[in-house]
Amino acid sequence: MIQAEYLRFMQTLSIEGIPGDVRKIANLVLKYLDTLIPLSTAQGQRIKKMVELAQTNWDSICSDIQLTLEQVTEQTCRITQIKSFSVGPFRGFAKQEDFDLASQLVLIYGPNGTGKSSFCEALEYSLLGNVAEAESKRFRNQQDYLKNAHTNSFTPPILIGLDNQENDIPISANEALYRFCFVDKNRIDNFSRIAAQAPAKQTELISTLFGLDAFSEFVRNFTDSMDRYIDLEGAKEKELKLKKQVLAGFQQQLATTVPEELQKLGEDENLLAKEFRADCTFSQMIIELNGNEDKNGLIAQLEEDLQKPIGTKGNLVLSELQTLQQSIDADIRELNTKKQDLANANQQISFKQLYEAVIQVQDNSPEQCPACHTPLSQVTVNPFIHACTELKNLHHLGELQEATKKLNGGISSSLTKLSQIINICCSRFSKNNQLSAFQTTDGKVPTIDWWNSLHQQLSDGFTSWQHLEAQVKYLEDVDKEIACVAEKRTENQKELKRLRVFAEKIVKLQTRRETANNTIMKAKEAIEKFETENTQLITDVETEKSIVAQNQKIANAYTVFVQKLNDYKNSLPAQLVADLGEMVVELYNAFNRHDHQHERLAAIRLPLQQNQRLQISFNNYPNTFFDALHILSEGHIRCIGLAILTAKNIKEDCPFLIFDDPVNAIDDEHRESIRRTMFEDEYFKDKQIILACHGEEFFKDIQNLLSAEKAHQSKTLSFLPKISDFNISVNHNCSPRNYVIAARTHYDKNEIRDSLDKSRKALESLTKEKVWRYVNRHGDGNLSIKMRSVTSPIELRNLTEQLKSKIAKADFLDQNKTAVLTPIETLLGINGESREWRYLNKGTHEEADRAEFDSQTVNEIVTALEQLDVALG
Repeated sequence: MIQAEYLRFMQTLSIEGIPGDVRKIANLVLKYLDTLIPLSTAQGQRIKKMVELAQTNWDSICSDIQLTLEQVTEQTCRITQIKSFSVGPFRGFAKQEDFDLASQLVLIYGPNGTGKSSFCEALEYSLLGNVAEAESKRFRNQQDYLKNAHTNSFTPPILIGLDNQENDIPISANEALYRFCFVDKNRIDNFSRIAAQAPAKQTELISTLFGLDAFSEFVRNFTDSMDRYIDLEGAKEKELKLKKQVLAGFQQQLATTVPEELQKLGEDENLLAKEFRADCTFSQMIIELNGNEDKNGLIAQLEEDLQKPIGTKGNLVLSELQTLQQSIDADIRELNTKKQDLANANQQISFKQLYEAVIQVQDNSPEQCPACHTPLSQVTVNPFIHACTELKNLHHLGELQEATKKLNGGISSSLTKLSQIINICCSRFSKNNQLSAFQTTDGKVPTIDWWNSLHQQLSDGFTSWQHLEAQVKYLEDVDKEIACVAEKRTENQKELKRLRVFAEKIVKLQTRRETANNTIMKAKEAIEKFETENTQLITDVETEKSIVAQNQKIANAYTVFVQKLNDYKNSLPAQLVADLGEMVVELYNAFNRHDHQHERLAAIRLPLQQNQRLQISFNNYPNTFFDALHILSEGHIRCIGLAILTAKNIKEDCPFLIFDDPVNAIDDEHRESIRRTMFEDEYFKDKQIILACHGEEFFKDIQNLLSAEKAHQSKTLSFLPKISDFNISVNHNCSPRNYVIAARTHYDKNEIRDSLDKSRKALESLTKEKVWRYVNRHGDGNLSIKMRSVTSPIELRNLTEQLKSKIAKADFLDQNKTAVLTPIETLLGINGESREWRYLNKGTHEEADRAEFDSQTVNEIVTALEQLDVALG
């Protein structure tokens, strides 16, 4: 299917104006079609293969489009009918099976799995040269799909047909001639279900119906352009171009970039030197800051100075020492005064302590005197109250004691501070220090006696205090010198920081100059070596130019090819359904003949381009169009699909209509109308119809829709379930399902009872179908029939008499009514009480000792039915 459609596409490239390179791409794809079909756009599979094939075969591929025999659509001798068919080994056929198909109607019945599809696929292969199902199942070699699994062999079927002169002629596969002969149930199913797909998918309606899905998928897997996958510039040329760009960069550096940098660098050096000192040059600044072999620079000198340690400050001040002395003397004098006052009030202190003790024991003896244990109620003075009163009177003694305590704490703190000063002096003047004896160590606390001893004269004529004052004065002067050194150190640190900024800028400028000099050296070296190092590359570039030119041709031709292939794919729906609208509407209405008039179609717009919808209008509003997929049921959409396929079959004047299992493709509601359209209407009267189905009722209904004569002329085949071996079993002489033929056949075999059984069914079929429609067509088909109950079936004799009365009326206008009326009167004229009529009317009932049927009467019944069947056509 893909190859056949692709060949038709290639014919569109045979016209003038199509570049030869585009045709070469088309021929390349055709040559490697089997290789390309499985490849998709995933990871660039298809396009990478196309690049490889084009580059390898470009010089050998022809630029002319060749017309193959398979593409010829003209017939030298028209085939009108398939006469015989030999198939096997093929799919389910393990051995050769011969079929006689010499009839305008071939009916094939068989349950699922008996081989009907193998038969239809054999016809498809014989007429088209391929099987669509094999392509859909990804069989790259169709013979792997077509061979019989049990014999592992395949033999092409042999198809013999009749031409318009009734001569036998072998039929060769011609996809262009016979592709519209097949009505595929799977395509109709997919067509009906496409309404549930996304809108973008619905644009593929027509392609789906005509089995172009595989071809559309094949086309979609061609990437629009191969520019990303083929070398259009030349790898060597690109490499040389990059190297020339580098060379141009070196030349640019020597010509302008580096000289400009050196000029700017000199200006920056001078500016930096002037910033350092107005009369200084850049080289002088470097020597001054960084030094030379003879002497260190300013930065090194400052770093050396700053590394020298400075002394630790003692933080001692003579004035503060003297102030401390004065404070200690004052506190000691006041303390002595307070102590004298306390000594004078010694007796009062004892009483105060006594009263405090009484108050403290009150909680233990609240009801009696704590001394004599006399109850408080009997004492003259309450001891607790008296103690509280006297304590208030002695309050000044508590204040005096508190002040004394506070003075002792202040003196102790001051003496501790003084001892710390002495410790500092001893640490600074450790040798022969007169104050060493006054150091407080190991937790010793300085006392007033310790203080007094500081003021005692030593052997050198001075007191320890005088030595302390002299040492503190010396350390105070040393601290002033250290402060001056620290201030100078801070200034030097600021200066060092300033000079280091200059040093950093010098390094940057020196680095820039070094970089510029290196650039000059490298550029000169690269320019000198370019020609010698790239001699081979320059030669390769010249050699590569022809390859790149060819690649550009391939890429340009491929782009045009893909565009034209997509244009062809998109135009296919319009080509396939061109001028089918009226016939599709006519066939659809025939398939839905029982619908109300307002439900029948007035017009249909088939989707001819992408994003177009399938639109319909109804008889009551012929100018208002609706989206068919939106408002029609799935069954009605199937009817549109079937109408399109059969309309195309009629338009192409196909000699056959091959229908595989319509029971699956058509819902129950439409089967009767479709049977009548195919076998009663004039649309397909000159076509050979080959119909296979798995529904026995559908098989039977078709035969009874036909006249006995047409049913007799048809070929019926029955595919049987496999029992003994794996080969398909076919009954070529299956029993007729047409009741009139069956009744006569049983009668001729003297099977009277079976003949009557078929006669009864024949009469029921004829009256309920053909006779009733005949009455409707030429008169009043409204009948008044009495029924035993609402659910009871119509009684056969009552129905027949009602129809007879309608036909017998004078206003019944058909000129041929006598031919219809006479057989009916013959049937009704037979005694209604006879066993034969009861048998016809009520069916078979088992009855012992039943009288034999009258053979002549049965013959009259069968003959009348035959006459009625002939009259109704």
